Amino acid sequence: MNRREKVDKPLNLQVEIAGITFKNPIMPASGTFGYGEEYAPYLDLNSLGAIVTKGLSLRPKAGNNTPRVCETIGGMLNAIGLQNVGLEQFIYQKLPFLEQFDTPVIVNFFGNTQDEYGEVAARLDELPAVAGLEMNISCPNVKHGGIVFGTDPRAAFDAVSAVRKKTSKPLIVKLTPNVTDIQVTARAVEEAGADAVSLINTLTGMAVDVKTRRPRLANTIGGLSGPAIRPIAVRLVHQVVQAVKIPVIGIGGISRAMDALEFLIVGAKAVQVGTANFVDPNAMATIIDELETFCREEGIEDINDVIGTLKA
Repeated sequence: MNRREKVDKPLNLQVEIAGITFKNPIMPASGTFGYGEEYAPYLDLNSLGAIVTKGLSLRPKAGNNTPRVCETIGGMLNAIGLQNVGLEQFIYQKLPFLEQFDTPVIVNFFGNTQDEYGEVAARLDELPAVAGLEMNISCPNVKHGGIVFGTDPRAAFDAVSAVRKKTSKPLIVKLTPNVTDIQVTARAVEEAGADAVSLINTLTGMAVDVKTRRPRLANTIGGLSGPAIRPIAVRLVHQVVQAVKIPVIGIGGISRAMDALEFLIVGAKAVQVGTANFVDPNAMATIIDELETFCREEGIEDINDVIGTLKA
């Protein structure tokens, strides 16, 4: 069969993760897409693989003081401080908007204690419009000295275990890269009952205004994202794919289809797009179009035939 005959056949971009079918492997990264409403004027939300919401907590959270975003070479630093509307307002004011779309809704959530994580998960478990949960473990455990859940494999295991008891929905755990060995954390959350993992969350960074000699963020330290971190993210995704049996979702500096394909080739089942959405609100639609074009030009009939094909 020649390439032209392959190109004329239907192309499958669907992927399946933890029982959820995604139309394609492209979705927003939490915190970069609001609650969907903000981007609806710029792209068709029905075209996305999924909608991943801004991180949600039990109660509303105001976030950090400003300035809390600054550009860097090849990316940006943010210290938003997990500002969000809180669980109740999300359920009654934000979720109804998302229900009108034929796109799975993944709700990112977090807590400062195991009990908070469990309470939010239990409430979300009751909502048919929520297809799955993404658990952010890059948060301080206020009951245990402020240690970040995701930097301690035991704390990560305990938090995920607590959430697993509260929900039967597909549970994705978002991993921080700010650890010595991310494979250890990935195995810990898999053992605790995670259905998938997503990575990476932002890398810790800092920028200084050399004229004022002050930090460029009010919080001093923030999370680095954007194209500058992509090679690190690809490496960490590759390592986690080798360490766990559950699906992996890749995140980090994706702004075009070729970037997404790097993650898919090293074994990610899907990817999330973050900083690129701030540069171009239509970025994900463009990436999906580019991905389809690439597959047709290369004679690829099913995007799943690309996943995990690294020749190393």
